[in-house]
Amino acid sequence: MNVTTDMLTARDSAAVTLADSPSVFTVKCLLFPIISVLTLVGCLRIADEALRGGYFLIAVLTFIGVSEFLGVARISVIDRLRQPEHLLLDITARWLAMLLFVGILVYLSGLAHTLNYRLLAVWAVVTPLALCAAQFGARCWLTRSQAQGGPLRRSVIVGVTESGARLEQALQADALLRTEVVGYFEDRAADRLLVSSSKPIIDRTTGLAEFVARNNIEQVYITLPMKRDPRILSILDSLQDSTASIYFVPDLFGFNLIQARFDNLSGIPIVAVRETPFYGASWLAKRVSDVIIASAAILVLLPVLLLVAICVRLDSPGPIFFKQRRYGLDGREILVYKFRSMTVTEDGRSKHMAVSRSDSRVTKVGAFIRKTSLDELPQLFNVLEGSMSIVGPRPHPIAMNEHYRRAIPSYMVRHKVKPGITGWAQVNGYRGGDDLELMRKRIEFDLAYLRNWSLWLDFRILFKTVWVVWTDRHAY
Repeated sequence: MNVTTDMLTARDSAAVTLADSPSVFTVKCLLFPIISVLTLVGCLRIADEALRGGYFLIAVLTFIGVSEFLGVARISVIDRLRQPEHLLLDITARWLAMLLFVGILVYLSGLAHTLNYRLLAVWAVVTPLALCAAQFGARCWLTRSQAQGGPLRRSVIVGVTESGARLEQALQADALLRTEVVGYFEDRAADRLLVSSSKPIIDRTTGLAEFVARNNIEQVYITLPMKRDPRILSILDSLQDSTASIYFVPDLFGFNLIQARFDNLSGIPIVAVRETPFYGASWLAKRVSDVIIASAAILVLLPVLLLVAICVRLDSPGPIFFKQRRYGLDGREILVYKFRSMTVTEDGRSKHMAVSRSDSRVTKVGAFIRKTSLDELPQLFNVLEGSMSIVGPRPHPIAMNEHYRRAIPSYMVRHKVKPGITGWAQVNGYRGGDDLELMRKRIEFDLAYLRNWSLWLDFRILFKTVWVVWTDRHAY
């Protein structure tokens, strides 16, 4: 299985681009804020309330907050979101985080007692549906209007590379970009090319300028890899075992990037080469969803937690909970809680012996709670305290980390996010076990999770976790 291509099309970019026309740019930026406020106004009209006082404050905060929490409307990628429920879940999760932000500010303003909460509840439910419908409607309207907007912009791509082929596909697939790829310019012979293209190779790069001038070419995309300076490669190699964030000034794309993004530092342009996906509104949305899910799970599963605790106590001598030192965010040590399932309790710092099938150390109750993953439930309290997340790379004992960080390149990069109770590797069959090849695959999936994170991906992993726990016959 290809790890990155099976990750959803979850990382389809929603950002505005230089290729957007003024109308597309305007719709992308203003659609979410305007629709959110209009639905509030509509609810107020139906309830015969005026847009003033606390409601006016909510409208202003919503217009500002939606721009930050929901970002720009994903008009350009709706064709690729084949399942509308994916889009609705992502919008709803971000919308709930935004409502929490607005609710706190309205409460602090002292106007909360003046509001009709039944009206606001209807608005909170209706708005995500309206936002989702608005995106599809805006896409259809823009596609029709732009189809009559004159000739397409003619473009060429320099370099028959993997990124060039992806760029060609993206330009051709999105009608709103109104771009025609004429062909490629490439200096290498056809038998040396590693990828194929649906467009012809026009000429060598020496003929580019003349072709552009004579054929009304408006866009030139250069997809050749930038030169790899040996000194930079050496620095990156030396930092593979570190969890430090790495930036280049100005930019380099010839490397394996983790959450690459543009930024600036006091006006100096920089590119994040290795960074956490959780910053700004993404961090808040992730944290809010963690707290809500963990709190709800603890309340619902409290009888199960008590029952398992009693069974562990009665089954064998020893503590109910098993606590072990593991690596958390940025490689810092955290204390992870589990129900004790074995007769031994290794601290994980100096040594670790993975559990094998029919392991004599596993108790009778332990075998059952390990198979059903009930032993992991105390980690819900890790989530509430902030040391773990519901979804993320599974935390490994420190002794295991120290062993594999030297054997697997980029092993420590997985610690750029909080460890999770469940993860992308686990729902794809890489749960448990302790050998080099299995660990390589697990790290491959963990890094794919970092590259492709979205709230919907977290929800998808949660849904798959329930199915995997229910059907897995290989857990022990």
